[in-house]
Amino acid sequence: MGDPYGRDVLSRGPAKKIIREVPATDDVVAEDVATGFCGLVVACTNSAVTLEDRAGRRRMFPLEPARFLIDGEPVTLVRPQSAPAAAALSASGSRTVAGLRARTARAARIWVEGIHDAALVERVWGHDLRVEGIVVEPIDGLDNLPDAVADFRPGAQRRLGVLADHLVAGSKESRIAAGVVAQHPDHVLVTGHPYIDIWQAVRPEAVGIRAWPNVPRGQDWKTGVCRALGISDTRTMWGRVNGAVSSYKDLATPLITAVETLIDFVTVTD
Repeated sequence: MGDPYGRDVLSRGPAKKIIREVPATDDVVAEDVATGFCGLVVACTNSAVTLEDRAGRRRMFPLEPARFLIDGEPVTLVRPQSAPAAAALSASGSRTVAGLRARTARAARIWVEGIHDAALVERVWGHDLRVEGIVVEPIDGLDNLPDAVADFRPGAQRRLGVLADHLVAGSKESRIAAGVVAQHPDHVLVTGHPYIDIWQAVRPEAVGIRAWPNVPRGQDWKTGVCRALGISDTRTMWGRVNGAVSSYKDLATPLITAVETLIDFVTVTD
């Protein structure tokens, strides 16, 4: 005799099909079941998704369970989880150290020729220098370098890096550098850039000029630049140059390479 109720009341019946959840990312093509509209995901909020078809037409649909098909499979589109925040970068392009407390200064040093050099290095590499505990000091011109190095007494724990302007073959600066390094080959590194002054290592477009002016030999370079650009004085021009630099992208490659090389050198311990 058959079951008068037609089925076993304790039976669980057929298993329910699990509908897969799919993040509505910009590489997903989905079809809306109700309308047949098919397109690529171009936007998604907490409650709706926007699809764009081959003809460029866009339509918005609610994020309802099993509302869409992907390759014929019923799915539930959901808003993608936010991507991890990109690592914050310093002005030099290095990854910043969150909650940084400046390290106690090393005995090692980086020397630069003048105040403007020190300001630009700090502006771009200040975070890196504090992480490594490196102090940058101006020495008021490379002519003072031999005496300053003798007083500093470089050594294994007292490495010295020197950033020089106009460091090109045959120049006075290159001869001074070679003499100093010859006396302390393991613990002193002098490197630099080919520009007459640190100003010239700032990209002209960052400063808002087409190119740095050519200043005749024998004239003070900064004064000549101001005269050529119609700037009243060097202090005004320096403010313009300094304010133009916000990251390494505003500097010429030779200066970037030189500073990075010096930081690497003085942070090595023998």
